[in-house]
Amino acid sequence: MTQLELKETKEMQNKEGQTAKNIAVTQEVPVTNDVLVKKPAAENEGLKETKELPLKESAAASSTSEQVPTTQGIPVTSDELTKKLAAENERLKALVSSLEQKIEETEKKYEETSKHAMEAESKIIELKTAMQRLEEKILDIETEDQILRQQALLSASNSKTSETAATSAPLENDQQENVDTLLKCVSQNLGFSQEKPVAAFTIYKCLLHWKSFEAEKTSVFDRLIEMIGSALEDQDNNDHMAYWLSNTCALLFLLQRSLKSSGSSADKPAATSIFSRMTQSFRSSSANLPVGVVQLVEAKYPALLFKQQLTAYVEKIFGIIRDKLKKELSRHVSSCIQVPKTFEESKDDTSPASHWQSIIECLNQFLSTLKDNFVPPILVQKIFTQNFAYMNVQIFNSLLQQKECSTFSNGEYVKSGLDSLEKWCTEAKEEYAGSAWDELKHTRQAVGFLVMPEKSKISYDEITNDLCTVLSVQQFYKLCTLYSDGNNNESVSADVMSSMKLLMTDDSENDSSSFLLDEDSSIPFLVEDITDSMKVQDFADVKPSAELTENPDFQFLQE
Repeated sequence: MTQLELKETKEMQNKEGQTAKNIAVTQEVPVTNDVLVKKPAAENEGLKETKELPLKESAAASSTSEQVPTTQGIPVTSDELTKKLAAENERLKALVSSLEQKIEETEKKYEETSKHAMEAESKIIELKTAMQRLEEKILDIETEDQILRQQALLSASNSKTSETAATSAPLENDQQENVDTLLKCVSQNLGFSQEKPVAAFTIYKCLLHWKSFEAEKTSVFDRLIEMIGSALEDQDNNDHMAYWLSNTCALLFLLQRSLKSSGSSADKPAATSIFSRMTQSFRSSSANLPVGVVQLVEAKYPALLFKQQLTAYVEKIFGIIRDKLKKELSRHVSSCIQVPKTFEESKDDTSPASHWQSIIECLNQFLSTLKDNFVPPILVQKIFTQNFAYMNVQIFNSLLQQKECSTFSNGEYVKSGLDSLEKWCTEAKEEYAGSAWDELKHTRQAVGFLVMPEKSKISYDEITNDLCTVLSVQQFYKLCTLYSDGNNNESVSADVMSSMKLLMTDDSENDSSSFLLDEDSSIPFLVEDITDSMKVQDFADVKPSAELTENPDFQFLQE
């Protein structure tokens, strides 16, 4: 091959190679372009986000700059704004604090107002109660006055009695037969219905039906009083006495709620004062009594006299039961004042602890008897309160009169007994024990001093203000002078004794018996105490004597 042909062949090969290269380049271009397109797009997106951030911050700054207050066209700097906001915040805090204080003062005033309102309401209730009692006392006074006047007229009316006796004899005889039947029935122990004595309720229903309360003259009340008096002859039977105390109280309550003195409210001017209107309201409220239980009636002289006699019997039976318990307690109290010197001389049943236990058993026995006969709790409280007061007098006076009783060891002995009495009061509950425990306060504080350690370190103010608040100066001085024990434990300091001597300046107060307690044997209750503790509604379901309801002459008892 010639050189010319070789040259042309190379040129041909070069052209073919260039063509193939161009074709390859052309095929790679779309791929490269695609990559180039995506990469700038991503970079542009990032650039866009990067640009938007400053723009947002710039917009926010612009917005803030628009909200920044200005003073006379001059923008306020951030420090000035902070100070102004802080000052405004302090002002608001002060305002809130002031409002809270006003709210607190308002709440305090509201509490005080509410307290005053409650106290005023309590006073009104007390006033109403006092007015009711005053009304009942006025009625009693009117009753007594009417009784006196009626007694003066009896002698004058005796001459006329014989003239009407013949015409009223048949009716009187029938009445007497029914009265005989009633007395024969209720003289027995009829028991209780709904915790109320059947005999009392039966008597009341009969007297009401027979219109005995409204009779100018009748012998039924005299016969009832005679029957009750005969029942009281068996005074040694505690259960029997408690039964009749329950009956007389219930009957007295029914009479108190039913009887009103005839003419007591007649020809009286209209009420103008608040007290008069309150009195009338009590009268009107008394008229709204449950039908079928009690009825208001215009009582005549025999009925009013019967109510007074019944009141006297309630007081008499109360005194019998109270004194019977006192007699039982006295047998053991003397042994509880001073601990025996040698326990060896005492048998098991007469050990120091057994004396106090005997007192507890005695109290339990009487409490059980009174509860079984449904004696009004108010009277049960009074019985135990007076007997605890009796024990207080006996023990306390012995501590102040007998040197051998005012010792540390004897104080511990008496204290153990007082603890048992406190436990009894707790178990009996206030409903029956009442304030019996408080009646021992003199003995409790005296014993508390006897068992007190390091008496010489106690000041006079601490003793009189905290430890022995109910003891008089004379009583405490006497106790200190008698105090001693086997360990020669010193008594109060000389300063305390000097303080007491300075206070005892009146010779009459230094009388040998001025420091002793006196026993109170009076009747510690009024009729109102009994009537206020009972309710008419309590008799709504009481059943009369089943024996009498079967009698044709007493069918009204079933109504």
